[in-house]
Amino acid sequence: MKLDSAGLQILSRQECVTLLASASIGRIVFTDRALPAVQPVNFVLDGENIVIRTGFGSKLAAAASDAIVAFEADEFDLTARTGWSVTAVGPARAVREPNEIKRLSALPLRTWAPANRDHYIVVRAEQITGRRLSSRHDERET
Repeated sequence: MKLDSAGLQILSRQECVTLLASASIGRIVFTDRALPAVQPVNFVLDGENIVIRTGFGSKLAAAASDAIVAFEADEFDLTARTGWSVTAVGPARAVREPNEIKRLSALPLRTWAPANRDHYIVVRAEQITGRRLSSRHDERET
């Protein structure tokens, strides 16, 4: 098991993809008016691509289309002090091709927000990194 300088387990790309597939909420990091912005989103994986539904004309749809973005998902157990975090970086694109929209609409991705969300953004995860905090942490740090 490979550890980073903080003692966290470094995850392989496949482990990262498996963990991302187990999550339903993540955060997309994009640029909005030349400033970093973070927005929580529900998502689904399509292979290794991250698929997000949003409203056409939303701030996210406008800013993330044809841009390099970061995406992060995690899960933590505060009582056990265990968890994982995975970050993906890559280009985001708005889906405009009708056949691809139809295919993506069949994925198990249901929006939580009440507004119309018929616009898809796909993030190609070129870089995926992750860390895991196991239950074997140093108890002296409590």
